[in-house]
Parts: sequence; C-alpha cells; structure tokens
Amino acid sequence: MTQDSIPFQVVDWTAIDRTEHPGQTGSAFWKTLQLPGLRIRMVTYSPGYLADHWCQKGHIVHCLEGELITEQENGEKYFLKQGMTYVVSDNLSSHRSLAEREVKLLIIDGDFLMPK
Repeated sequence: MTQDSIPFQVVDWTAIDRTEHPGQTGSAFWKTLQLPGLRIRMVTYSPGYLADHWCQKGHIVHCLEGELITEQENGEKYFLKQGMTYVVSDNLSSHRSLAEREVKLLIIDGDFLMPK
C-alpha cells in the first residue's frame, strides 16, 4: 500500500471532464479524480448498460441514484438501489454491472483494496 499523503481538498465534479467507456451495450460515463494509490469516480451508466468484461478489481460502489444489478460470474446477482453500497477487495470476485435504467454511482478503488 502506498504511504503517500493526500492533502485536504474539495472536489468540484462539474469541473472534471467526462469520458465515455462503451459497454457490451450502452455506455459508462466517468468523471475521475486520480490521487496517489486512490481513484475516485462519479460514474453514470446509460439505460441498458452491460459491462463488456468480468472485473476482478476491488471497489467500494455507492449508488447515488437509480438501481444497479451486479452480476457475479457464478450467476449470483445483487441489486443496489439508491443509498446502498457494496465493497469487495481485489481478486475476490468476478463481477460486472448491468443497468436497466440510468444509474449514478460513486466508485472508489485503490491500493487499500489489495489483499495482503
């Protein structure tokens, strides 16, 4: 884990450029703040979004608006609605996101989610 310090700062998400990441269907739109050993994103999935890969990265995913389905490669599905969060460390699940309607998320990942 990195030992870099992150000074106090206020993030104006309206000032951060949005990037588009096409899914298998639909798109994910990211606003990304990259800090030493830490990535924070405001992510919006378009209606009908399905991720184009199975992800093994660790995340903290908090649903700000809408509903999200997180599918595990083993077939299990978890539903997140506004105000709900899921947490997983790197390499502990193989998951992907599905959104029937637009959903807005706060996603945090970084070195602290790597297994020891």
